[in-house]
Amino acid sequence: MNPSSNDQSIIIALNSDLIHALDLSPVTQWIHPILIENRMINYEQKVAFDIDYPRDKTDPRELSEIPEVRLWFVRLDSLFPYFMFFLAAKKGELARYTAMLVPHQFNRSEGIQYNPEALELFLMQKIFILSDWLRKNEIFGLMRLKSMAQLLGYDIDDKFLQFLVNS
Repeated sequence: MNPSSNDQSIIIALNSDLIHALDLSPVTQWIHPILIENRMINYEQKVAFDIDYPRDKTDPRELSEIPEVRLWFVRLDSLFPYFMFFLAAKKGELARYTAMLVPHQFNRSEGIQYNPEALELFLMQKIFILSDWLRKNEIFGLMRLKSMAQLLGYDIDDKFLQFLVNS
């Protein structure tokens, strides 16, 4: 299944067959040419997922609470740990992706409530992964990492980010 482009964004469609087979082909078919041609910057914060996963109408769970869907995202993150760079954060994709990988609960009035310790570990791992990946790909700007952290409710110290860049 090929992703489609819509209003400058990339929509990657997933269905239950792809999810159950842990088939990442919609992502790999899209991302490999971009990585080979070093065009990553053109797709920063452009990717969204369209997940078609049928459920019983009485099932109150969110997609991020369905083990099969979460497992697909765990596989994606294990093969492309820098994938967050591409997610359309303003469209909620960063929060949804994080929910797929971090234990959480839903609160009707406050929305998603991540496990604080798990979120902190997840975020720090992503900061380390992305800082190295950005440097290797000559993509500069500490604000990218700082903004990602802020979207997840954390403020990363500028000195710490500078330390990462210089290490």
